[in-house]
Amino acid sequence: MAGRVIAQIIVMGSQIVGKAFMEAYRQAAANAAKNGGHHAAKNGSGGSKAAAADAVTRKTGMSVDEAMNILNITKEADLAKIVKNYQHLHKVNDKAVGGSFYLQSKVVRAKERLEMEWAAEGNPIKIEPEAPTASAEGAATEGSKSTSASSSQPPSGDKQA
Repeated sequence: MAGRVIAQIIVMGSQIVGKAFMEAYRQAAANAAKNGGHHAAKNGSGGSKAAAADAVTRKTGMSVDEAMNILNITKEADLAKIVKNYQHLHKVNDKAVGGSFYLQSKVVRAKERLEMEWAAEGNPIKIEPEAPTASAEGAATEGSKSTSASSSQPPSGDKQA
């Protein structure tokens, strides 16, 4: 009698586990078909444009749409508008003018993501940041001169020995 009960428990348990595996397989197959895995496996290539774009998105952590949102551009935007928006956002988020280093980093990463996308399309374009102006360079050199001059003198109130 006890052997019969144990056999029934084993049979029922294996049926439950078998059904669970079949359901998991169906779900995995449905997800693969929905996400294009079936298409890539069917063609045997797995190297479609979408797969390459997905790989770059995973590598950079940013999609092309997110990069365009950060730079406030559309897919139809010309290069001049993209450069103008990038330079403006890079300049206003500069830490030297009270901007956010995090936001400036996001702007740079968005630019890099778009450059990667263009390179993958066979059209490598580089967006360069705006060159510093002469007045900004002069202010930077004056600031470094004043700090070096003040560091050679003792602070007021201290006496030299």
